Amino acid sequence: MSDPSPGAVLESPVDPTALEEVVEFTSGLIRIDTTNRGGGDCRERPAAEYVAERLAAAGLEPELLERTPGRTNVVARIAGTDPAAPALLVHGHLDVVPAEAADWTVHPFSGEIRDGVVWGRGAVDMKNTDAMVLAVVRAWARAGVRPRRDIVIAYTADEEDSAVDGAGFLADHHPHLFEGCTEGIGESGAFTVHTGPDRSLYPIAAGERGTAWLKLTATGTAGHGSKPNRANAVSRLAAAVARIGEHRWPVRLTDTVAACITELAALQGMSVDPRAPGFDLDAVLRSLGPAAALVEATVRNSANPTMLSAGYKLNVVPGTATAHVDGRILPGGEEEFTATLDALTGPDVRWEFRHREVALEAPVDGRTYAILRESVERFDPDGHVVPFCMAGGTDAKQFSRLGITGYGFSPLRLPPGFDYWSLFHGVDERVPVDALHFGVRVLDHALRTL
Repeated sequence: MSDPSPGAVLESPVDPTALEEVVEFTSGLIRIDTTNRGGGDCRERPAAEYVAERLAAAGLEPELLERTPGRTNVVARIAGTDPAAPALLVHGHLDVVPAEAADWTVHPFSGEIRDGVVWGRGAVDMKNTDAMVLAVVRAWARAGVRPRRDIVIAYTADEEDSAVDGAGFLADHHPHLFEGCTEGIGESGAFTVHTGPDRSLYPIAAGERGTAWLKLTATGTAGHGSKPNRANAVSRLAAAVARIGEHRWPVRLTDTVAACITELAALQGMSVDPRAPGFDLDAVLRSLGPAAALVEATVRNSANPTMLSAGYKLNVVPGTATAHVDGRILPGGEEEFTATLDALTGPDVRWEFRHREVALEAPVDGRTYAILRESVERFDPDGHVVPFCMAGGTDAKQFSRLGITGYGFSPLRLPPGFDYWSLFHGVDERVPVDALHFGVRVLDHALRTL
């Protein structure tokens, strides 16, 4: 296969079978309960066997790999036609967050298809994309398609917790499986965001804030609750937590976020330079309307207190108290983050990282991003692709240890009024069948062009 440039026309192998299979596989994976409750409480193996069986039927040789029994990852390689070309990683996770059935319209693990929509936990995060990859790979096998570069397919465990049994384990203990991979495509990007009656955006993730999950520990003097206590651990902790929660972090615009702001403003008919002295970010965000949601969470570092624990009896002042904080760090923002936490916690409260992962940023001015953008716009010419930085993180963090540059690209064309953002980890998670069909076509074109 030749090396086409963005815009080249490729004959698609996506056939009616692929369109049927992406729906079947999405529903089938949802029916396999892979709830990740944290702390190792999850079992991905049945879902891993499901995808491995279907990859094998497409002529691949998937490997099932575990750090912990039942916490299974699947890796397979599609050989390209040009051995000298760098390989491409395509990855998705098999675990999902918990769902309380009583809160749902349908059972969250039913995989029910109703009125052209597939329902269930994982329908958007991210068994839909897992199914798209399967459908594309099998369509290639039926049509005899081989990509130019090797493509490594990875289905991972434990993304919804620490990734220690998933991408972290693969990167640290099986790096040879990803030999030659220089770029990766993963979750959370290229889905429709409607910002007006006639405007559809497709944000492609080209960055992620770093993860900084913290434990705070306050120490003091234990004693009777009826007596004065100037060294109360609970009071010290509460004061530190309040300072952290009330802190207003300064604006720090990364290249990805600045590019997003520039493009969003241009769509509103405005010419802005986020790097110009005196740039009024708040005014620009107000003018962007609903589109501002693409950048509001990623213009600063953040630290949100989430858990508190202290004491064992009402009339006893404990000697220690603990809290947990979900911190997120922009690329280049770690020094500021640590110095700020030192100042906010003060001398009587110590803090430590409980889980820490790097921030990421990928180029938006090169060939890969151009192809991803063209692939979406080919199938929705009225859509507008913009780069964005994810507020949270994905397995791309772990794979970056291997020198793999990551993009979030899980294409879906969604109808107006479909609030995709709220369905991530939300109740009544679901995805339209038409969106899955769109995703298969876009993903196929992007991967073959890349």
